[in-house]
Amino acid sequence: MRDLVQRFGGSLTTVFVALVLLWMVGMVLAPNLLMIDYALRPNLPPAQIGGPNDHYSLANFTYLAGEATHRAIFFKTIWASAIVTFVTLVVCYPLAFWLAQRATPAQAGLAILGLVIPFWINEVLRTLAWYILLAFRGPLNAVLLALGLISEPVRWAGDGGVLAAMTYAYILFMLFPIYNSMESLEAAQIEAARDLGAKSWRIHWRVVIPHAKAGIATGCVFTFMLAAGSYIAPSLLGSPGSRWFTEIIYNWFFEGGDWNRGAAYALVLLVLCLAVVLATLKLARVNLADVTK
Repeated sequence: MRDLVQRFGGSLTTVFVALVLLWMVGMVLAPNLLMIDYALRPNLPPAQIGGPNDHYSLANFTYLAGEATHRAIFFKTIWASAIVTFVTLVVCYPLAFWLAQRATPAQAGLAILGLVIPFWINEVLRTLAWYILLAFRGPLNAVLLALGLISEPVRWAGDGGVLAAMTYAYILFMLFPIYNSMESLEAAQIEAARDLGAKSWRIHWRVVIPHAKAGIATGCVFTFMLAAGSYIAPSLLGSPGSRWFTEIIYNWFFEGGDWNRGAAYALVLLVLCLAVVLATLKLARVNLADVTK
């Protein structure tokens, strides 16, 4: 705050702070408080809202606890989001290391440009591209049939298709935090470890990963939260046996017309996602301040 005052003056700093607070209240605090209010109230006809039946209760939450199918889909969504996060980390870690420590500036620039350009397209259109690619009579099956790797077309729709599409959709959210952390690692430290006889895996385990753990934790937080809250990929690429919890929330809001139960489901998902994120940060021994940098 003191730096802002010294740089922009007291009046302009006050305007900046007021705009940030206004955005936080209007876009974060108020919607979440409204969601909590909806989640704790029953779904009533307009004429009964505010009447004796309109009172706070945990009925919407107990309904979820007693609904075995929805409860199973909820925990499956959390588990699948963790798998998406892990797969994205496995894909992005070597790429980030190459960009930060091995690639020339020209190579890094071209690689980053090639990764970023597809994301200029809307997420819905990118997911539709995956839908076409993984279709039963789509290009992937055609190539595999031509190469003789499969004898008949494979139905990729389901968990595998959702995993592939989400890994691609959130790759930048994992890649850039790790790349940013690794870029500040001096190459001399890696060379010193190599000169002392350390093998590649040990250099990464003892030098690179400890230095980049804040970026790794940030990427994991971003990816997990986005995957758990995703709707487009599961709805387009999923199968009846691979429903996502967000699809149930959508159904409560827009098909069932029960905003209160939908809000309760969304609140449970939000709370558990936050708990998983905080547990991950604690396990990685990374402060929340390091993630927000």
